[in-house]
Amino acid sequence: MYDLVIIGAGPAGMSAAVYAARYKMKVAMIGMFPGGYVNEAHLVENWLGDISISGGELSARFLKHVKSLDIDINTHGVKGVIKTKEGFDIVTDKDNLKAKRIIIALGTERNKLGIKGEDEFLGKGVSYCTTCDAFFFRGKTVAVIGGSDSACTGSLMLSDIAEKVYLIYRQGELRAEPAWVEEVKKNKNIEVILNANPLEVVGDTKVTGLKLDNGDTLSLDGVFVEIGTTPGAAIIGQLGLATDEKGYVVVDDNQKTNVDGVWAAGDITTKNGKLKQIIVAASEGAVATYSVFLAKKSEK
Repeated sequence: MYDLVIIGAGPAGMSAAVYAARYKMKVAMIGMFPGGYVNEAHLVENWLGDISISGGELSARFLKHVKSLDIDINTHGVKGVIKTKEGFDIVTDKDNLKAKRIIIALGTERNKLGIKGEDEFLGKGVSYCTTCDAFFFRGKTVAVIGGSDSACTGSLMLSDIAEKVYLIYRQGELRAEPAWVEEVKKNKNIEVILNANPLEVVGDTKVTGLKLDNGDTLSLDGVFVEIGTTPGAAIIGQLGLATDEKGYVVVDDNQKTNVDGVWAAGDITTKNGKLKQIIVAASEGAVATYSVFLAKKSEK
């Protein structure tokens, strides 16, 4: 029986695990991909203490910190969570874990465009991971869909690899941090197309173009989708956690949910919805674990 099981191994989950170990709790962290989306970040330039660092390197540092402590790391997928009289049973692909309390730090899943050709050409020119797939498009023409930080940083990364990058956003102004927007605008390899939506990914055996609702059809070789994320719903529904209209888990100032014994942290929560940043997720993980520690302490 663990004092705490953390479901999720992104910045929120790993931060929560480090704090739990320091509070001398018996803790396990479950996550198939330690680091989560941090691994996909081309560059991180707003993490305090590192002027500029790749997402992969930052994620590796996080994991090294976790591994230096007395934390059980489970890299299997979670199939379900069952509330019991003693606490919770967490069912994974390999075994079951028992915990008195849990922190849900699952993060979110990438949104899709929902247009013709998107699923058909997945892996044949359509990608949801710039860092993973950029090198396949050296010297080619690509489009990035979105106006957020990830869309802008993805475009900048691709501009060093591809011959031409279109950055397409449905509104009249990019919504990324001003520093990233400035970098995009002065990059000669990036052409920003505003007030336009993709209608169809076209091709034969692979992507050859993209139709827009402004009447244009762009000739290109790849489409990178960066239009945000939504929270995973399976475990949220199983536990009966309260959510907002978008599906994000409602938490109080201590990261507690409406279900006794369950806390939540990171991109999956309503508090993190306005600023999905590594530093915010990590802070929520720390707050959640401190609240768990106080709850455990009050039992004595």
